[in-house]
Amino acid sequence: MRYVSTRGSAPVLAFDDVLLAGLARDGGLYIPEHWPQFSPAEWRALRDRPYAEIAYAVMRPFVGGTIADADLKRLCAETYAPSVFRHAAIAPLKQLAPGLWTMELFHGPTLAFKDFALQLVGRLFDHVLTKRGTRVTVIGATSGDTGSAAIAACLGRSAVDVVMLHPHGRVSDVQRRQMTTVLAPNIHNVALDGTFDDCQDAVKAMFNDLAFRDSHNLSAVNSINWARVAAQIAYYAHAALSLGAPDRKVSFCVPTGNFGNVLAAYAAKKMGLPVDRLVVATNRNDIMARTIRSGQMALEAVAPTVSPSMDVQISSNFERMIFELAGRDGAATASMMQEFRKSGRLDFPANMQTSLAREYEGGACGEAETLAEIGDTWRATGELVDTHTAVALHVARKAHRAGEALVVASTAHPAKFPDAVEKAAGVRPALPPHLADLMTKPERVTRLPNDMAKVKEFVAAARRA
Repeated sequence: MRYVSTRGSAPVLAFDDVLLAGLARDGGLYIPEHWPQFSPAEWRALRDRPYAEIAYAVMRPFVGGTIADADLKRLCAETYAPSVFRHAAIAPLKQLAPGLWTMELFHGPTLAFKDFALQLVGRLFDHVLTKRGTRVTVIGATSGDTGSAAIAACLGRSAVDVVMLHPHGRVSDVQRRQMTTVLAPNIHNVALDGTFDDCQDAVKAMFNDLAFRDSHNLSAVNSINWARVAAQIAYYAHAALSLGAPDRKVSFCVPTGNFGNVLAAYAAKKMGLPVDRLVVATNRNDIMARTIRSGQMALEAVAPTVSPSMDVQISSNFERMIFELAGRDGAATASMMQEFRKSGRLDFPANMQTSLAREYEGGACGEAETLAEIGDTWRATGELVDTHTAVALHVARKAHRAGEALVVASTAHPAKFPDAVEKAAGVRPALPPHLADLMTKPERVTRLPNDMAKVKEFVAAARRA
């Protein structure tokens, strides 16, 4: 398996190089040269298999032999073990209504779906870097959950330094503390004055400064790194197989910020999993829902919400989807992304708009509706859901069709957003025992202005020799 850039002019790489590179050198994102295919018989053979075996089977074609099968199988088994994920099913399904399920993706170390990919990616980094005898500086931007998951995955790894940027005052207290209470010497947190998009822009700017990138051996853990997306495909396969695939179609509704999670569901579909519909759920920062509905991508100001991981206007992974919609034309994708960056608006040609609407549906959920969904779900089912899951549930209930199996990605534990959940349901969710002392631990974080020179200076100083 080889990987090409969405902008068409970066070197074609193998998986291990893509893992360490993160962003392509032309500013694009790496994507597989082709989609591996699983036959119905191959999908059936994975039914009732442990999650780690499904993850290995899904990841193997993307790795393309750059990591030995035995090593990849071991890394998957270590990642999806009871000592890491605190539920026997790893990603359990819960039925809330006829034909409507949640897929709980919050039983990992940091209580969010990012653990599924990053716990594996951290081990992949360790494996590849050890073989090469080198080290990297991992740079990331987080709207709340990626940061803590990446830190947990890279904590104490001798070949990795981590610098994580989050928007000051725009993540929950629990999300912030899951990052800033980690005092290990290879972990560095930055609270940037600005929005998540500003953090993401800073990360991309450092990668696009090739001299700075090379001198500090930068790598990425955001979902701009293809390995992140590839590792997430497994839980869509696991859910669909549990509900009868490949002999039954399954639909998914995914709360969406940076588009990586729902892109993993799209990848599963391209691999032959019988995914019927993909419903993109957004909060009031609804650029993706508007784009799917209108075929026009237009920036608006980012409004803070009770679902902060979705407070995004520039969804980085959507570039991979634009590449697909453009017939995998890198030059056309580069031109469209340049136009969007320049004007804040992109109008898709009619054929691309039609293809986008064929692949996705979109819906948005306001603040009052989010809180109402939390309360209604609690009273009807006895299940507490977090604010992001509530957004997706609200959209899913409106989109659900009779006879359809519709699975909502439940992306975070309700205890990550205790104030909002308590306001909505009258019940304050407790942190699991392994995080019970989180709110009393000392914090270490550096606040920086939205100034590229200051950020680079911090990254340079953070890197260990």
